[in-house]
Amino acid sequence: MPRRTRDLVNQELDVWASSGVVGHFKHKHKRPWISIEDNVIDKMAEIVGAKPIEVAVMNTLTSNLHLLMASFYTPTTKKNRKKILIEPMAFPSDLYAVESQIRFHGLDPAKELIKVTPPEGENVVPLDNILKIIEKEGHTISLVLFSGVHYYTGQFFKIKKITEAAQKKGCIVGLDLSHAVGNVVLKLHKWGVDFAAWCSYKYLNSGPGGIAGIFLHERHANDFNRPRFAGWWGSDRGTRFQVDQQFKPIPGAGGFQVSNPSVLNMVSLIASLELFSKTSMVHLRAKSILLTGYLEYLLDKQVNGLGFKIISPRDPHQRGCQLSLKFLDKNVRDKVSRELMSYGIVIDERDDTIRVAPTPMYNNFSEVFKFVKALKIIMSDLGIKK
Repeated sequence: MPRRTRDLVNQELDVWASSGVVGHFKHKHKRPWISIEDNVIDKMAEIVGAKPIEVAVMNTLTSNLHLLMASFYTPTTKKNRKKILIEPMAFPSDLYAVESQIRFHGLDPAKELIKVTPPEGENVVPLDNILKIIEKEGHTISLVLFSGVHYYTGQFFKIKKITEAAQKKGCIVGLDLSHAVGNVVLKLHKWGVDFAAWCSYKYLNSGPGGIAGIFLHERHANDFNRPRFAGWWGSDRGTRFQVDQQFKPIPGAGGFQVSNPSVLNMVSLIASLELFSKTSMVHLRAKSILLTGYLEYLLDKQVNGLGFKIISPRDPHQRGCQLSLKFLDKNVRDKVSRELMSYGIVIDERDDTIRVAPTPMYNNFSEVFKFVKALKIIMSDLGIKK
């Protein structure tokens, strides 16, 4: 948790206690609630490689994906362009959202959902495999929805090339950037992605259930004819409180806002973005490549062959900061996870795999060394040898 988070949250509680609803317009810390999102837009846009008009901070991840797909997944029977293409082992919530969107249009996910599959015995999908599917099926695909960095393997997809190939075939391209934002360098505007959504409670450190974000490319900023689900916070600020009941969408991503954001969640994000303002994603990524490379080196040299294998890409430019260790025996993985916690080491479990993510914002090389040392001891205590 960023050290400033507690102070900022307490400031808002004080304003609430002393000012009540007036805090929307008069705020002793110069963060009036009526425009609280203005405090995060510029920095968030910088982190994802976007223009401020292309970014909104709102809602939560899956809610935002639904709002964006309501506008951008518009299957048409005339052109037979009804399918959605997703990555292998997509994050479950993404899969549920996509399947429900297909059903919402009266279609069958079994027919209209294309899942990219990795080669037999592999976990990572080569770019060529993705591009071949787009080339072959592109005329039937309405939406390509990928993650930026795969939650399970840590693969950093070639977003620019996937976007170019898909749009050449007339497909819309959307992204779930939950494991990419704050982790890798993103250039959403330059890459021409149509839309994207992300959470902020992973690498952006905004706290559990923290407020999420969206990207809408500038070329769609004034496309008010596209269908959307509307709410008052997406309406022009100058007329938002008037009673004429005319929805006047804000140009750009802001027009997709529905409700006023949680102020406590917003200031938690502000605390984190203040830290990001002291560095850059280029510098963080440079450290990340070294940090995860060091982790990979130590695992290969000291515990290689001890009942697990690294399933993340070996090319540091094709992964984020995460290495996924897949265990041959799930029972061993369970024991390893418990023992690591006893060392004060926090990792994440997914099925037969643990995800180890030395984060450049706050982890260091000494901590990587301690992790591998602890893992080596644990495996020895479990009687696992090469």
